[in-house]
Amino acid sequence: MDGNNSLKLSAREITTAFQSPGWAEKYPPILTVDEAAALLRVPKATIYDWRSRGLLSGCCRKVGKHLRFFRDRLLQRIFDEGLFADGGK
Repeated sequence: MDGNNSLKLSAREITTAFQSPGWAEKYPPILTVDEAAALLRVPKATIYDWRSRGLLSGCCRKVGKHLRFFRDRLLQRIFDEGLFADGGK
């Protein structure tokens, strides 16, 4: 049985999770690498590794020398699509 289908997050679930002022302040819609790592509870090195392998395509952008992550897309990428070398397929 593939349990991945039960992990799909709706946009409403993500929005609801960050309505609390504490969560909204700690994890704004645009995240730094530090914030993304904290949100996913992984080391920063893991974030950099996933990005260098193309596993976070569609949810991050380089701004000058810095990476920025769109919080909602990052969560959807992790929970809905999963991390696959072929871009989630």
